Amino acid sequence: MSTLKYEQIADSLRRRITEGEFRPGDLLPSGRDLCEQWGVSRATVNKALDVLRGDGVVVSRQGLGFRVADAPLARPAGERRTDTMRVTGGRSFRRLGTPARETPPGRIRDALGLRPEESALRRDRLVLLDDGAPLSLVNAWFPLDVADCCPRLAQKGPIIEGTTTYVTRETGRRPARGSDTTTVRLATVEESEQFERGQPLAVVIDLHVAYDETGRALVCEEGLTPSDLWERVVNYPMGPGI
Repeated sequence: MSTLKYEQIADSLRRRITEGEFRPGDLLPSGRDLCEQWGVSRATVNKALDVLRGDGVVVSRQGLGFRVADAPLARPAGERRTDTMRVTGGRSFRRLGTPARETPPGRIRDALGLRPEESALRRDRLVLLDDGAPLSLVNAWFPLDVADCCPRLAQKGPIIEGTTTYVTRETGRRPARGSDTTTVRLATVEESEQFERGQPLAVVIDLHVAYDETGRALVCEEGLTPSDLWERVVNYPMGPGI
């Protein structure tokens, strides 16, 4: 599938940021420089930069251009509709531990379509409230065929461009369908400690799976949120006679 010119510009800048050419706080090339480099109009360049801003990769200040974001954003699990941007619901987060290959629990294994003995790459993050308190604990599991193509997933630091964009770019496999399942249970002792709460603690579980065009799973995220912090609002049209 061919990509539009503004998408090519955005993807090129993402790659340069991910590879360390531009680090957090660095100024990106000016709009004029990008226009000359790509042979496009200012409107096309602006659209590419707006995409990066919408993904939380860059920030802009009037008269100062675009800079790489100092603090990457992350979202709780689930709600990855095509009409949402990465900054929608995006918050500061803390990466927990070091990514590791483990045998996932049965519910994760089934969601990823793995055999009982197969392992997957696990990455954990703690999404934070505005005051720095824990909001949601997210365990992300990647099948090894994805992890092997995406070496940065095994590194501890954040992926500034976002894991979805990175995985798509490295594997050529784009998320085409998502599945979200919501359940409730009591947190374990370890989970309660992550939330800095006592027990018993009721948590809402959002199990999110992203599938590519062929139906193969790209990632499974299990997000845990204390019940008093979890809320979902859905707005939808209604017709007569309901």
